[in-house]
Amino acid sequence: MSTIVPSITRVRISETADNLGESPVWDGETGRIYWVDSVSCLVRYHAPETGEFGQWEAPSMVGSIGLGMNNTLICGLFDGLYSLDLATGAFTPRFVPDPTDPLVRFNDGKVDRFGRYLCGTMGIHADPRGTLYRLCENGETDMLANGIRIANTLCFSPDGETMYFADSLDRKIRAYKYGDNREPLTEPRMFADTEIFASGPDGATVDAEGFLWVALVQVGRIARFAPDGRLDRLIAAPTDMPSCLAFGGPDLSTLYVTSIKNSGSGRAISRHPHAGCLYAIEGLGVKGLPETRFGQN
Repeated sequence: MSTIVPSITRVRISETADNLGESPVWDGETGRIYWVDSVSCLVRYHAPETGEFGQWEAPSMVGSIGLGMNNTLICGLFDGLYSLDLATGAFTPRFVPDPTDPLVRFNDGKVDRFGRYLCGTMGIHADPRGTLYRLCENGETDMLANGIRIANTLCFSPDGETMYFADSLDRKIRAYKYGDNREPLTEPRMFADTEIFASGPDGATVDAEGFLWVALVQVGRIARFAPDGRLDRLIAAPTDMPSCLAFGGPDLSTLYVTSIKNSGSGRAISRHPHAGCLYAIEGLGVKGLPETRFGQN
């Protein structure tokens, strides 16, 4: 583990707390950080340069979002994947499994480096009913995995050739060979075991050096792992229940952190006075990568 401890600062960004903050993503074109309050059915944004905040109401719980083309976001709502028109606030279905399962909902998702949206479902009672889906811009879908309890930690190496994924209750992050084809996932390699930190892995992101950052939601920590799975850094999160991470800002050197106040399931209730707020961590000495947009070649 790295012995160099940078001088970092943690700043609370939002005044209004989310119940279940998740899925931050930076849009360099608009200078906005987007994220969701899953339980409150909200997609939110903040523009640091102007100080502006805004939000859109979703028709159901929102598990995750990704950037889209033409002023849109791609969203994992309770029952499927939808496009959100940021100008009108309208949600348009892109993929809804048929038949739907009322005992699962869409959770963590990310656009891969090739412009496709991957999103995993989870059992609403943490039962192994979840599936990992991949949605292409033309509407075609692939089912990549099933038997998932809580889909999380989805992110990709800088070259797009490695996919990271976890079932949070397993407390293990796995790495899969990946690419721009439509082939099924191969057998994964064990990347990192978070049992030693007494926490399941929650949301994650990859920086420009190919290191993976993951929120250790049950212990109020953020870990950085090298591409070979070695622990490089372990830092205190701004609150006791960090949920997801994204690099942003003009030079992608700010680490944005969403957090939990009350997940609504009874599994995660924070006692922190500013639980559920969006935070920014500065001074880490690393930068992130621009996120690919859904449908972008």
